[in-house]
Amino acid sequence: MRRIFLTFALCCMGQAAWLQATWDYAALARERAPLAIPEFIELLSLPNDAHFPEHVRQNVQWAEVAFAKRGFQTQRLETAGPPLLLCTRQVPKATKTILFYSHMDGQPVDPAKWHQADPWQPVLKRQTAAGQWEAIPWLWIQEQGIDPEWRIFARSASDDKGPVMMFLAALDALKQAGIEPAYHIKYILDFEEEQGSKHLPQAVEQYRSLLKADALIILDGPRHYPSNRPTLSFGARGIATITLTVYGPRMPVHSGHYGNWAPNPALQLAQLLASMKDSDGRVLIPGFYDGIELSEEVRATLAQVPDNEPLLKQQLGFVQAEKVGASLQEALQYPSLNIRGMASGWIGDKVRTIVPDKAVAEIDIRLVKESDPEQLIQLVRQHIESQGYCVLDSEPTEEARMQCSRLCRFDAHIAYRAFRTDVNSPYGKWLQRALSVAFGQAPVVKRTSGGSIPIAPFVETLGIPAITVPTVNADNNQHSPNENLRLGNFIEGIQTMLALLTVPIEQ
Repeated sequence: MRRIFLTFALCCMGQAAWLQATWDYAALARERAPLAIPEFIELLSLPNDAHFPEHVRQNVQWAEVAFAKRGFQTQRLETAGPPLLLCTRQVPKATKTILFYSHMDGQPVDPAKWHQADPWQPVLKRQTAAGQWEAIPWLWIQEQGIDPEWRIFARSASDDKGPVMMFLAALDALKQAGIEPAYHIKYILDFEEEQGSKHLPQAVEQYRSLLKADALIILDGPRHYPSNRPTLSFGARGIATITLTVYGPRMPVHSGHYGNWAPNPALQLAQLLASMKDSDGRVLIPGFYDGIELSEEVRATLAQVPDNEPLLKQQLGFVQAEKVGASLQEALQYPSLNIRGMASGWIGDKVRTIVPDKAVAEIDIRLVKESDPEQLIQLVRQHIESQGYCVLDSEPTEEARMQCSRLCRFDAHIAYRAFRTDVNSPYGKWLQRALSVAFGQAPVVKRTSGGSIPIAPFVETLGIPAITVPTVNADNNQHSPNENLRLGNFIEGIQTMLALLTVPIEQ
C-alpha cells in the first residue's frame, strides 16, 4: 500500500499531492537505513588519505562498482594528480541535468588520539549517562532497530562519505519502490579535496563538456547548529593564506647582553598585527571591506537563521563577540583577517632568555563573493609597507639586513574563491520546496557558510548555480580524532536525498 500511495503522489505534480507524500519519505528512509549500513561499513573501512596513491585507487574502484550497480556509467577524469570520477545516469523523458559533488578523501589520522583501535575500522557507539561513548555490537541494529542517537565513529563518516552513502541508499529505495529520479544525474567525486583540490580548476576547464549541467548540488558539510534542522547553504567563503616572517638579529641572542638594544621580532610582529584590526575585531586596512553592502532583504534572510548566540558563546567559552557584523550570520558576509597561528623563540620547559631571531604569523583571509582575493592580499602587503617594513619575497639578503630597519617576508596563496547563489533563484526555490515536502517545515536557509569548498571553478567555468545541501550532525568532529555520524542524521539524510531526487524541478 505504501508503494502504491507514494507512486500515486509522485505522479501527481501538484504541491498538495507532494505534501501528502511526506510521511512516505520518512518511512522509506527508516526502512532503507539499516539495509545500507553493511555497505557503509565497507566504504568506511577503506583508508582514504590522498597522500597515499593506494588509498585513492581503492576508493576510486569502490565508487566505480557502487555507482555502476545503480545504473550509472562511470568515467575517470584524469588530472595531474588523483583522478576525478564522473558518474552519469540518464533518466527517460527527463529534461534537466543536476550535477552533484562530493569528495571521498579524508584528513590524515593520528590513531593514538582516537578512542578505538583503528580510525578506518568503523565502530558503533552509544553515549552513557556519564557522557562517554561506548562501543556496542553492530548486531543491535538488526535486533533492536536504529536508535537515532547512536553514532558511527570512523574517519570520513561525516566528511564526506556519509552523504555519498545517503545518496546511494536513496537510489536503492527508489528502485525498490519502482520510481525514477526526476532528472538526469551527473555525480562528480573528488579524491583530493582535503588537500585543496589543486587540480580541480584545470580539470573542470578540460572536461567542461562532460560536466555540463543545469545546476550543481554540493553534498558536504553539517546542518545548522544547534538546531540540526534541514539546511540549505547558498554560498561559501573562499580562503587565501598569508605567512608573515619578521626578522630580528641573525640568530637568537642573550637577552641580558642585548635586550633593550637588539630589535625583538616577536614584539614587532605583535605590533604589526595589532595595527591591522581594532579592539572590536574590525579590519583597519583601508578598502578591506569595499563592495560589501547588506540590503534589508539580505538582512531579513540572515535574521531567519535560528542561531542561539548566547548558547554558542557559552559553549565556546567567551562573553563578547567581535563586532564586524551585528550577528554571526552578518559577520560571515564580510571578508575576515584571522591570525591562525604564531611562533617565536621557545616557551614552557624549553623557554630561554633570548631575543628571538624571527617571529612568524600564519594568517587566513576568508573571502566573500564581492571581494577580489588578489586585491585583499595586496592591501595587506601595502599596509605592512606603510608601517615601515621592507617587504620581501624570500629570506633577507645581507644587503637587506644592512639597509632596512624592519624586515618582513610575505608569502601568499589563494586556495578557494568564494561563490554564492541567489536564495530566490529557480533552483533555490526548488530545493526549499523539496526539503519542505520531505520534512513538513521550511529548511534553515543560509546565505553563505563560513567553511571553504572548491566549488567556484564549477560556477565560473560551467556558468551554473551551486547550492550546498548539508546533512550531517554539526558535532561530528570532522578533521579531528573521533569523527562520527549520528544515525538520526543518516536516516534524515536518506530522506533528504529521496526528496531531492523526486520532487520536480519545475511545477
